[in-house]
Amino acid sequence: MDFFPSRTLAIYMAKMFLVRVFSVAALLVLVLMSLDLLGESGKILANPENGEAQLWTYVSLRAPQIIAFALPFSVLLGALVTLATLNQNSEVVSMKSGGLSAHQILAPLILASMLVAIGSFLFNDVVVAPSTARLSAWQKVDFGPIPKEANVRTNIWVKDGDNLVNAKTVTGRGNNVVLGDITLFTRTENGLKSLLQAKEGRFSASGLTATTVTEFDVRTGAEEAKDSLNLGTNLQPDQFTLSDVNAEGLSWLQLRSAIQELKQAGRPTMDLEGALWHKIAKPLSAVLMPLLGAVAAFGLARSGQLFIRAVIGMALGFAYFVAENFALAMGNIGAYPPLLAAWSPFILFFLIGETVLVRTEE
Repeated sequence: MDFFPSRTLAIYMAKMFLVRVFSVAALLVLVLMSLDLLGESGKILANPENGEAQLWTYVSLRAPQIIAFALPFSVLLGALVTLATLNQNSEVVSMKSGGLSAHQILAPLILASMLVAIGSFLFNDVVVAPSTARLSAWQKVDFGPIPKEANVRTNIWVKDGDNLVNAKTVTGRGNNVVLGDITLFTRTENGLKSLLQAKEGRFSASGLTATTVTEFDVRTGAEEAKDSLNLGTNLQPDQFTLSDVNAEGLSWLQLRSAIQELKQAGRPTMDLEGALWHKIAKPLSAVLMPLLGAVAAFGLARSGQLFIRAVIGMALGFAYFVAENFALAMGNIGAYPPLLAAWSPFILFFLIGETVLVRTEE
């Protein structure tokens, strides 16, 4: 039951595995980032104020997303390369002749992949989520001036009875919400009655107060300017902050807090709950990759079956990613419960990997 009978061997295998994982990750990120930049550079440079600096800004915001996307694939490919190399050099045969079981051979790789999973989760929370929120806000303003606030929401529409309210920017939470560039369309019987524009709006006990207001009456054609105007208590802050919750742009704790606020407001949260659990399940998928790629480690390399085994291991790994995306999509439309959508692929492929390993090697 000792999964690490040799400390030297465990360090040797873990080091070999991690070097290959991060080498593959660096190559994938470089290729994917180059292709992505080629596709988006035209949109960025379409703004006359943008130049080379804005291209590098885009790279700094997009690269964390690509790293998070490529890391699970890198762990799979790194595991396959490591195990196939060990098999090709007859090191697996040496380890088995020394009394190691298949699980003991894989144990250092699984431990190293656990460290990768923990690092991936922290990286997603600390780096990827803020950069995703900032990039999303930048894209919504057509790569114009980047909003200063990291948690800014852009181009939010809210319905107030027959009226429509549009806020170009929404910052803050709770009663500290600040609306920027407000447009209020006052309608009666599906017709436009008046158009109100304001530079800023803040919430207080008396409702939403707009400042630097210009009101245009459609019927008379008259335009009136006011320093401030109270728009009443019908509009509430959570209508603007909860109308557009971007799960990818929030950390795990921030997303959990947003889900609680939505529940209190009586709004559906099933898709966001699935995304919440997926923030844990996705990094943890790295732990599965050595198990799914283990088929490449065993069997005699001289039999000519090594390439076929490596292809089978790759197929198992990519089948997991397909099942993961399918389950997440089912969770988003409400067909799967959130826990099932997030964890069923992980449990299913863990059982498949263990079954293949036990029946063929143990």
